[in-house]
Amino acid sequence: MAASLWLNCSGGGRMINLLLGRSLARGALASRPHAAGWRFLHKTGALLGTPAVKILMPALSPTMEEGNIVKWLKQEGETVNVGDALCEIETDKAVVTMESSDDGILAKIMKEEGSKNVRLGTLIGLLVEEGEDWKQVEIPSDTADAPSLSPAAAAAATPSPAIVSPVPKKPEQQPGKLRFRLSPAARNILETHGLDASHSTPSGPRGIFTKEDALKLLDQKQKGKSIEARPVVSPLPAQPTGVPSAPPPASMPRPAIPPFSVPGQRPSVGAFTEVPASDVRRVIAKRVTESKMTIPHAYATADCDLGAVLKLKQELAKDNIQVSVNDFIIKATASALKQMPDVNVIWDGEGPRQLQSVDISIAVATDQGLFTPTIKDAATKGVQEIAASVKVLATKAKDGKLPPEEYQGGSFSISDLGMFGVSSFTGFVNPPQACFLAVGRTRLELGIVVDEEGNERLQQHQLMTVTLSSDGRMVDDELASKFLKSLKANLENPVRLAL
Repeated sequence: MAASLWLNCSGGGRMINLLLGRSLARGALASRPHAAGWRFLHKTGALLGTPAVKILMPALSPTMEEGNIVKWLKQEGETVNVGDALCEIETDKAVVTMESSDDGILAKIMKEEGSKNVRLGTLIGLLVEEGEDWKQVEIPSDTADAPSLSPAAAAAATPSPAIVSPVPKKPEQQPGKLRFRLSPAARNILETHGLDASHSTPSGPRGIFTKEDALKLLDQKQKGKSIEARPVVSPLPAQPTGVPSAPPPASMPRPAIPPFSVPGQRPSVGAFTEVPASDVRRVIAKRVTESKMTIPHAYATADCDLGAVLKLKQELAKDNIQVSVNDFIIKATASALKQMPDVNVIWDGEGPRQLQSVDISIAVATDQGLFTPTIKDAATKGVQEIAASVKVLATKAKDGKLPPEEYQGGSFSISDLGMFGVSSFTGFVNPPQACFLAVGRTRLELGIVVDEEGNERLQQHQLMTVTLSSDGRMVDDELASKFLKSLKANLENPVRLAL
């Protein structure tokens, strides 16, 4: 008995290591501390922590790639039921409330309020079952360090050379070797004037060095030559009667260090103010570029006489029915699309697809950018119902509360800049749609009319210019002209809208 309990120096140390959970083999487990080794042997739930359900960043819109955590509506330790609002997330379109899909207790917030550019699938929180100790929640090891570490801090905090070693493998930029593409005009300027653009920063889409970049580089070179040419008048390194390194005359401009801008004057080279782009602005930039680069745009313009519409609008106002000219334009457009289904199409990647429902997207300007909420099945709605829908959608868009189902889809887009005094303009087609209608302001013009007796006389007309941008792959010039003719007839004879 006593012999079995006797521990000598070598055997006793080995037995103590086994009892404490220390492995005799060298490796990761051999270096574990006492508590880690004990947990490794027993694997009890209390020591491992309370198991959790992961809350991941969801895709709240079809084009969403990342989002911002605006506000947490639940705090750590609060009970959460299915359908409860967890947090508000800013997507590429709007601020959307994320609802819980599980019951439990919010144990840990992994992404605090104000977190920016959180990628889809990133862990943002942890839930535990009711009755569990939420304070002892087990945080996944693969995401524990991700929320707050910047790339530089992550590299500094990781001692493993396997992670740090790739950093110095970046090849150094060789002088004269370009790491970006040149536009044909920029290449011609660089070759003609012998310019080196290797140290310049391209400003074009997708990192292309544009003609403007080349001209700016040429301007900098010419300014540098003019400044350097003046001291060459005196070839001697030193003169007894003067100091060559003295400041130049007052007529010679001195560079500003650091560069700054003066109101009313041309800004200094390199002076700028960096404006951070929001998620919405980045999506708008991507969509505009996609539209202009992939869609063959065609344009057609027509003038519509709104005299009858304005008269009808005044008569409705007497009955306390408040509608706008824009509401009549939406209804007239929807009716024209119903009459000409070949225009109510979208491009699905291989060819046009004709839609059964006429869904009109209207452009709404907000502080975050341009939104296009959609009026579903507008052809079946009256002008008064359209006016109510436009008011509700515009308010939601400006407040950032527009849900995805109210701005997705759409078969035709309308933008009215007449309220800003714009006479006419052209818009870009919003893919995969086929057409975009740009509406200008109403203006008075004199025109010659012929009465029933055949006499000519001058008469004032309330004219409005509309410009149709169309995708040439689906709507050719003839079809676009017929559509504008139908739209013009609907606006000049609003009785047709009741048919």
